[in-house]
Amino acid sequence: MKICIRHITRFRYRAPVSESVMEIRLHPRCEGIQECVDFELSLDPPARQFEHQDYLGNIIHSFDIPGGHRQLTITARGCVEMATPAPLPPSLDPAGWHALDQDIAQGDFYEALAPSALAGPSALLLELVKEWDIRRRGDPLTLLHEITTRIYRAFKYLPEATQVDSTIDHALGIRGGVCQDFTHIMLALGRQVGIPCRYVSGYLFHRVKDQDRAAEDAMHAWVEAWLPGLGWVGFDPTNNTLAGPRHIRVAVGRDYADVPPTRGVFRGNGDSELSVAVQVYQAGATLLEPKLIRVLSWAAPPVEDWVQAQGQQQQ
Repeated sequence: MKICIRHITRFRYRAPVSESVMEIRLHPRCEGIQECVDFELSLDPPARQFEHQDYLGNIIHSFDIPGGHRQLTITARGCVEMATPAPLPPSLDPAGWHALDQDIAQGDFYEALAPSALAGPSALLLELVKEWDIRRRGDPLTLLHEITTRIYRAFKYLPEATQVDSTIDHALGIRGGVCQDFTHIMLALGRQVGIPCRYVSGYLFHRVKDQDRAAEDAMHAWVEAWLPGLGWVGFDPTNNTLAGPRHIRVAVGRDYADVPPTRGVFRGNGDSELSVAVQVYQAGATLLEPKLIRVLSWAAPPVEDWVQAQGQQQQ
């Protein structure tokens, strides 16, 4: 199956800004069941782009627009070929915990096991661990399936209830949030029992029959956990499913802070606004003109200075 993405990000400034410097993480990865066959990043105003790959294999584009401008539009277009993954076993042998520990001893999983800024342990998390009896029991795969389903059933999907930099305590406190929050909670729970887990930023191809909770006009997030004999396996707690041919992987990291689709600064003193449009569609489909949705606005600093360009929350 060939799936294509069009992702438009627009920053508007009430007064001209004198410079914008930014990193972009929107290039789909090429590995496993996924092959990126086409990608193009266009900028308005135009600027020279630089591309590099970080130590986790994420492709990052960066640019600097030194001239004055009142608007910055970033348009990413890409297509990926998605294959059908091999089926997972229904469970692992109870000795899977021992095999997992052997993998950890022989591999480099420190960052996938250590607490992170947005997915660290807290009193509320430990209460959830006790409530759900999250401990090493059964086998690792069965426990991860259970956590996925419990998050889906216990937490309401509440767009705009949390912010791009919210920690898990906010979502735990209201028992709700979006895919970014559910992913952070599952990361923390998996790491709590010694399962290496990482954050995945990407897109979800929606079909009516799947009845997904995740928003169609935004990026998506889910968890990858390392399992002995299987490698990295994706779990989507927002939609209570395994990651499969509908999940397009863009970047992986410890949590959202490692993989924001846009990260940068601009020099100016005008009020700013961020709008986004995301379309994920099967190759050959007829597209309507995308409607940009305002997702953030922030006030100007008192004097002209470098200002952080806010990120996009993953829904």
